[in-house]
Amino acid sequence: MKKIVSVILLAIVIVSCKSEPKDYVTLSGKIENVNDQKKITILNRTGFKKEISVTEDGTFSDTLKVVEGRYNFTDGNQYGSIYLKNDNTTSFTVDAEDFDNTLKFTGDEADKNNFMIANMLLQANYLSEDIFDGDEATFEKAFADLKSAFEELKSNNKTLDSTFLASDNKDFDMMYKSYKNYHSGKLALRKELPTGMESPKFENYENFAGGTTSLSDLKGKYVYIDVWATWCGPCKREIPSLKKVEAKYHDKNIEFVSISVDDARRSGSDEKAYEAWRTMVAEKELGGVQLFSDNAWKSDFIQAYKINGIPRFILIDPDGNIVTPDAPRPSSKSLINLFDALSI
Repeated sequence: MKKIVSVILLAIVIVSCKSEPKDYVTLSGKIENVNDQKKITILNRTGFKKEISVTEDGTFSDTLKVVEGRYNFTDGNQYGSIYLKNDNTTSFTVDAEDFDNTLKFTGDEADKNNFMIANMLLQANYLSEDIFDGDEATFEKAFADLKSAFEELKSNNKTLDSTFLASDNKDFDMMYKSYKNYHSGKLALRKELPTGMESPKFENYENFAGGTTSLSDLKGKYVYIDVWATWCGPCKREIPSLKKVEAKYHDKNIEFVSISVDDARRSGSDEKAYEAWRTMVAEKELGGVQLFSDNAWKSDFIQAYKINGIPRFILIDPDGNIVTPDAPRPSSKSLINLFDALSI
């Protein structure tokens, strides 16, 4: 009898020692060269958002109650993807100065998380901005090569469940369709505003340096036009590259012209839009010819070039004819290749 009671008591002890599944995930790690705000933000498409403090030495640790699935995290202007599930312990390390190449996960679901990193790197490698500057064959080849690399990545991660991979397959198809539509729009624009066609003109746009400038004033030189606005993030990210290109070609037969389309819709009033333009040109020490469009998005020049998104870059030849209505960005290697082909 005594032996039976001891067995029962032992069983009770074993059961009581079993921990209940945690209704949260523990997330920790270390970030080298962390952003000045000393925090990372976890968020997803359904509205989940949590900020996690990062110490001076870059370490962090916190718990989050989540619905299992994919989330994004940001460190300043860097971002990555992360798979989270309650009752898990997940950790990552990264150097913010080389974010994509140093991000590495350990702990639960590390296989899923590191797969997402590898997939992200594939896309960055195969889908540079340059694929939009070429023809349809160039675009399709880039995606075909990416598809082949993606299939190889999946075959090297056979332990991942099919449900998880189904999401990546769906995202790949959606990405292709989205990029395809964007590229098709670019090809249609080039067809409607072909090389050699006389360029639409702008007249008497206010010049930051004083007076006004018209396109006809620049005849005799190539004109590389950047259509931008002070509130446009992608526009501002091109500024450092644009400055480098301007410096490289400052003594060549080309003018670099930036046209602001700042307007009351974003700034609150025409006066505030104008002041935002003048302030940023001064503070960022923007070079080239800095112009303010006469009627923002409704300007004849802007509408003639069918500009409904910025930044947009345009290249016009010395005779005032279109080279391309959708020139490569300053950050694209294709731009220098184009300039070289034109012997600029």
